Amino acid sequence: MAKQYQLKKETRGGVSGIDYQAELNPQQYAAVSSPPGPALVIAGAGSGKTRTLTYRVAYLLDQDVDPRSLLLLTFTNKAAREMMERVKELIPQDLSELWSGTFHSIGNRILRRHADEVGLTRSFSIMDRDDQKSLVNTVIAECDIDTKQRRFPKADILISIFSLIDNTGTTLEELLEVRYPYFEEWAEEIAKVADRYRKKKLETNSVDFDDLLLLPLKLLQENELIRKGYQKRFKYLLVDEYQDTNHVQSELIDILAQPQYSVMVVGDDAQSIYSWRGADMDNILSFPERYENATVYKIETNYRSVPEVLELSNAAIKVNQKQFTKTLNAAREGGRMTPAVVPLEDPQAQANFVAQRILELRDEGVELEEMAVLYRAHYQSLEIQMELTSRDIPFDITSGLRFFEQVHIKDIAAFLRFVVNRKDEVSFKRFCLLLPGVGNAIAAKLWRSWLKTGHHLEENPPRKYSDIFSKFKVPAKAAKEWEQLGFTLDELLTPDGFARPAEMITSILEGIYDEYMRHSFDNYDNRRQDIEQLVMYSENFDDILELLGQLSLMSSVDADPSGKKEELKGEKITLSSIHQAKGLEWKVVFLIWLTDGMFPNGRVLEADDEDMLEEERRLFYVALTRAKDELYLSYPQINPKSYSGDIIQRPSRFLDECPEELTELWDVGPAW
Repeated sequence: MAKQYQLKKETRGGVSGIDYQAELNPQQYAAVSSPPGPALVIAGAGSGKTRTLTYRVAYLLDQDVDPRSLLLLTFTNKAAREMMERVKELIPQDLSELWSGTFHSIGNRILRRHADEVGLTRSFSIMDRDDQKSLVNTVIAECDIDTKQRRFPKADILISIFSLIDNTGTTLEELLEVRYPYFEEWAEEIAKVADRYRKKKLETNSVDFDDLLLLPLKLLQENELIRKGYQKRFKYLLVDEYQDTNHVQSELIDILAQPQYSVMVVGDDAQSIYSWRGADMDNILSFPERYENATVYKIETNYRSVPEVLELSNAAIKVNQKQFTKTLNAAREGGRMTPAVVPLEDPQAQANFVAQRILELRDEGVELEEMAVLYRAHYQSLEIQMELTSRDIPFDITSGLRFFEQVHIKDIAAFLRFVVNRKDEVSFKRFCLLLPGVGNAIAAKLWRSWLKTGHHLEENPPRKYSDIFSKFKVPAKAAKEWEQLGFTLDELLTPDGFARPAEMITSILEGIYDEYMRHSFDNYDNRRQDIEQLVMYSENFDDILELLGQLSLMSSVDADPSGKKEELKGEKITLSSIHQAKGLEWKVVFLIWLTDGMFPNGRVLEADDEDMLEEERRLFYVALTRAKDELYLSYPQINPKSYSGDIIQRPSRFLDECPEELTELWDVGPAW
C-alpha cells in the first residue's frame, strides 16, 4: 500500500478581503468554508441560498483556486447571471474562464466543441417547441402511419412522451402504461416515429433541448479522452436547485465530479415540485448514499417571513415522510397578524373578499406589487380576474408569452438559423410559409429544390442566394416576395462570412418581414417595436451562433420559471400558479381554492398515491413560504362546478393537518 503524503497549501491571504464569518451566519459559513469533497447543502426557503453559493465561489477563489477549474450549474439564465454579478462584486479578478450557466447552456457549449463526435456540425440548430412539432409532423408523414381509422397522438403529446423517456430513463412501454394508457395501442407506431425523429434530427443538423443534455452525456460516457479532459478541468462543481435535477442532469454531475468528487449541491427537498416534467427528488435524498463521506449542511435561518408564517410552514411540511427534517427559524420579529383561514360562501364571495382586502391593504400602505394571489391551477383564477377587472385593480398574470416565444421573434430567427445551417428544413419551411400562396405542399417542394442544389452540403454559404432562388418555381402570387427573399438573404452575408447579428436582423425586417407584418397583424406597431428591441439586444453579440444559441435557450426550458415580466408598466398585483411563483416573494399572499379536489388536486386524490400527495404538500409549503408579512388561506364552501360533482366543498386536508392555534379563523359576513 502506497504511503500517503499531503501537500500543504501556501497561505497568501484572500484577494477579496472578505470577513466570511462576519458576513455569514454560522450555518452559511460552515457550508461556504467547507473543505473539498462532496457536500449537500439543504437550504430552506428564504435562508439565503444564493448568498451561500455566491460566497462559496468567492471563498474558493480566495483560496487561490483557478477560476478555470470551477463549474457553476443553475436552472435559469437569470440565476447564473445574478450569481456571477455578485461574485464579481466580491472578487476583483478576471473570471472569464469560469464556466457558469444553465445545464442546457453548458451542454450546448460542450456540444459545439465536439459536435462532429455525435454526427453534427458546429453550426447545428437548436429547435424550440414549434420547430419540434413541425419536424415530428414531417416524420409522421414519412412513416406513412394510417391515422384515418384511429386517432394518432398529436405532435405536442409525442414530444412530451419522447422528452419524458429521455429525461427519466424509463421505457416507452412503461411510460405509456403509467401516464398514457390510451395510447398503448399505438406503441409500435410511436416507437417508429421516435426512431425516425432521432435520425431526422441528425439529417437536418438539428437538436432539441433534451439533446443538449443527452448528447453531452453520451459524449462523456463513450469518449474517455473527452471525459477525462473535462474531469481534469472542473475540479470544483457547484449545483443550484439540486432538488429539480432529472435523471440525465444527475448523471452529468456524477460523471463530471469524478475522480475527486469535490461537488457541492444546494437545494431544498421540501421545494421539489416538478416531477411532472422529469425532476427526480431521489437525486437529493440519495446524495449522501451515492457520495461516500458526503457532508450534509442545513441552513435553517429564514430572512424572509415573520415567525407566524414559518411556524405554519414547518407544521405543514412536517407531515411528509420522505425528507431531510429541518425547522425554519425566523430572523425577523413577530408580525402583526396570524395567518388567516377564510371560508367563503362560494367562488364569487372568495373573489369579492380577495379584491376588497387588496384595496384595504393598498390604503394601509402595501403596494399592489407587494401582493400576490396564488393558486394550484390557472383556471382557478377566473373569478379573481373578473372581479379585479370590474374594480379596476390592475394585475399581471405570469403565464403570458415570454419575449422570445412570440411568433414574430421566432420568424426572424428562422431566417438567421437557415443562413448558418443550410440543412435546417424547419427554418426554411417556416419563412417560405410567410409568402403569399405558399402552403405546406409548396414549402416542401421548395425544400426539395434547395436540396437538389447541393448547397446544404457545403461548409460555407453560397455567395448569392438570389441567383439560386431565381431558378426555383414558385406560385405567381409569391414571385415578387420570393425574389425579395433571395436579395434579403444575400444581405446577411459579407465577403468574410456573416454580417453582424444586429445588421442581419435589420436587413430581414426592412427587406421582407416589415411588409409581412403590416398585412398580417393588427398590432403591427407593437410587433415592430419588439423586433427593434431584438436588434438592440443583438448589438451585444458579434457571433451569430452565440446569438442564436441564446435566443433558443431563453425561449423555453431554462427561461425564468416564474415567467414574471421584469418591467411592468405601473403598479400591479400578481396572479400566479404556485409552480410559477417558486423563488419569488411578496409581503402579502392570498392562497385560494384550498379545498380537496382543487388543492390537493383531484387526480392526485383519485390516484391514492402517497408520493404524489407528498409532492402536493410540498407545493402547499412553497406557497406558504412566499409570504413575508401576511398570509390569507381561503376556500369556497359551495361550488356549483365542483370537481367531485358535490356542491358542498371539503376544506383542504392540508388545512386540517395544521394545528388550529397556528391560524386565525375569519368569519366573513355577506355584503347584505
